[in-house]
Amino acid sequence: MKENFFSNTQNRVLGTLVLLMLVIAMGSYAILNLEKINFLNPTPATITVTGEGEVNAIPDVGQFSFSVTASAQDATSAQEESGQKINEIIEYLTGEGIEEKDIKTQNYNLYPKWRWEERVCPAGSYCPGEQVQDGFEVSQTVTVKVRETSRSGEIISGVGERGATNISNLSFTVDDTDKLRGEAREMAITDAKEKADKLAEQLGVEIVRITGYYENGGGFYEPYYEARAMNLDAAEEAGFGGAKMPVGEQETMVTVNVTYEVK
Repeated sequence: MKENFFSNTQNRVLGTLVLLMLVIAMGSYAILNLEKINFLNPTPATITVTGEGEVNAIPDVGQFSFSVTASAQDATSAQEESGQKINEIIEYLTGEGIEEKDIKTQNYNLYPKWRWEERVCPAGSYCPGEQVQDGFEVSQTVTVKVRETSRSGEIISGVGERGATNISNLSFTVDDTDKLRGEAREMAITDAKEKADKLAEQLGVEIVRITGYYENGGGFYEPYYEARAMNLDAAEEAGFGGAKMPVGEQETMVTVNVTYEVK
């Protein structure tokens, strides 16, 4: 009778060892696969909150622009006339305490002027006219910052009296906008932290660290605009010394989105 392989004690021990090694190998393979899955999907749980910060400040700078134009038959004469007007206005501004760094040329243009000239034609015939150069025109636009905002109307009146035209775009703002934005950002981040702590408590999780940050925002204000040149001669005859210019408040807002890893 043929003896069964497992009937021998030595063979049974050997078979048991083989089965044990097979079980260990399968367990190791399963653990390896689990680790591989964790490696392929390492994204931690996160929460995202929004924080807001707002700072209000009274504008401390007024800014406006004005233009000077001059026309002449030749370019040199047009430039000289324009230059004399500009120099007179700048001398007035510096005499009123406006620093040179706050007076800036925005653009300068010199271009020829043209007129349409009709031709004399025989009766019954057609003679088209033609463009003929008719001198030159100079236009210079200057922007001015007024740091004593209460004097903005007075300064504008003085500029107009000295030949400026198209006095426009008067607006009031805070000179150091970076400082305001920094204060608003600090408030927004504090707001986001408080919201994150409260949300984590409600969810029963613990905040580990910040994993993302996004910021947007900026300042806006209600500017006063003088859209056209003022009739300053008539105003001065009536004893007008410059319009009052309310500056209001400038509001700076910052919004932040912060993402936290939780466990």
